[in-house]
Amino acid sequence: MVKSKKIGVLISNLGSPDAPTKKALRSYLKQFLSDKRVIQPVVGRVAWWLILNVVILNTRPKKSAKLYQSIWNKFGQGAPLVDISQKQLKALRENFRDSSLEFAVAMRYGSPSIDSGVKELMQKGVDEIIVFPLYPQYSRTTTESTFDEIHRLEKSEADIPKIKFIRDYHDNPLYIQALKTSVLAHQKIYGKPQKLIISFHGIPKIYVDNGDIYPQQCQKTAELLVKSLQLNSDEYMICYQSIFGKLEWIKPYLDATLKSLPAQGIKDVQVVCPGFASDCLETLEEIENENKDYFLSSGGQKYSYIPALNDSEQHIKCLASIISDSLNTQ
Repeated sequence: MVKSKKIGVLISNLGSPDAPTKKALRSYLKQFLSDKRVIQPVVGRVAWWLILNVVILNTRPKKSAKLYQSIWNKFGQGAPLVDISQKQLKALRENFRDSSLEFAVAMRYGSPSIDSGVKELMQKGVDEIIVFPLYPQYSRTTTESTFDEIHRLEKSEADIPKIKFIRDYHDNPLYIQALKTSVLAHQKIYGKPQKLIISFHGIPKIYVDNGDIYPQQCQKTAELLVKSLQLNSDEYMICYQSIFGKLEWIKPYLDATLKSLPAQGIKDVQVVCPGFASDCLETLEEIENENKDYFLSSGGQKYSYIPALNDSEQHIKCLASIISDSLNTQ
C-alpha cells in the first residue's frame, strides 16, 4: 500500500517588529532594508550600506516606534499584521479540519521567520510544502523575496521537502468577490462616496522598467473590482501609496491626489487597498490617519478607509479555495 503524501501549507506575509520600541524597529528595518529585492540602490551597494547604517538606522527607528505604538494591540496582541495572520491561520486550520493538511505561518521579516515556519512543518513530517505569500499581486519586491528565502533554505537544509509556490491571486474570482463584499458593507454604513480610490503600495518606476509586472496586476485587480461594483469611470481612480526616497515611483501618488481632489470638487472619498491581505501599520496609520489629514486639511469633508479583508469569512473562503486548487494541480 502506497503511503499518501502529507502536505504542509506555509502562509506568509511581510512581517512586523517584535515590539514597538526603537531597538526592535532598528533590527526589523535593518533586515527589511537590507533585502536586495526591496532596495535596488542606484548609488551602489557600498554607498547604500553606509546610508542605511549611518543615517537611516540612527534616525528612522525612533519615529517608526512611535507609529507602531499607536496601533499596537489594536486587533488583539502585538502587531496587527502578525496578530491577524495568526487569526487567518486558525481559520484556515478550521476550514481544513477534516483533512490531513498541516499549517504554519511565517513572516519575511521579523518573527515568526520563514525558517521557523518551514522547520515547524518539517517537524510534522510533511512531504511537500505549499508556500503561499499573502500578496495578491506579484512583485519581485515581495513575492519573489519570499521565494528567495525559501530557495536559501533549500540549499542549507539537506532534507527539506518538495516546495510548491502560489505566485499570486490578483484576478481570482473569490478574491474579487470578497473585495466587492467588503466595499459594499462599508458603504452600507458610510454611504457611497463621490469617488472610490483603489490604492496599492507603490514601487520605484525603475523596477517596473526592469520588468516587474506588479502594476499590471494591480490594474487588473482594480478593473475587475470596478466591473463587479458597476462603477463609472468618474466614480473611481487608482493610486499608489508609501512613496519614499528620491526615485520616481509609479503614479499617481495617493497623498498628492488627496491633496488635489477637494479643489476639483471631490470632497467625499473612500480608500480601499486590495494589495493588503491584513491590516498593518501602512493601512492603519498612513492610509487611515495620515492621508485622511491630507484630504481634510485640503478642503475635503468626508474620508474613510475600507479595512483589509483580514480574517473575514469570505477572505478565508477565498484563501482556502486557492489552497485547494493548488492541491488539485499536484
